Amino acid sequence: MVDEFELRCPITADLGRIRRLVRLHGRHSGLAERRLEDLVLAVNEAVTNVLDHGGQAGTVTARSADGLVVVDVLDAGGRLTREHLAAADLARATTSGYGLWVIQYLCDEVVLERTGQGSLLSLRVRARSPTAARREPGAPLEHGGRPREAAAR
Repeated sequence: MVDEFELRCPITADLGRIRRLVRLHGRHSGLAERRLEDLVLAVNEAVTNVLDHGGQAGTVTARSADGLVVVDVLDAGGRLTREHLAAADLARATTSGYGLWVIQYLCDEVVLERTGQGSLLSLRVRARSPTAARREPGAPLEHGGRPREAAAR
């Protein structure tokens, strides 16, 4: 049995530290190596977005239960919107937006909530292997069997 614990750290420019902490939490939570690296990359992209496009401050909170690891990335600036998630598309001729596409591709579910503290992006990864659920690049994004737009609240 895995003891449940919560990880909470401030968003800083030290992305290596945040990746190490998320990796530690994911390993402790029983994620297989591939799922663990998917989660670490997705969190790195989300935090980078806060630093580069958001309020440059916030928190990363990770928790796990019943084979699900959830990492919440709170952007204190509150700039992330449903439209940003919906516009994340590799097929567009653009130089930005790929981080949000990567996040949605690597995670089993991505949920956006607007709170009094800012934009809260929840990245959810199940401990099982996602290989059967992976889709080809350019295919419509889905989260838990739902269209991308339905996942953003």
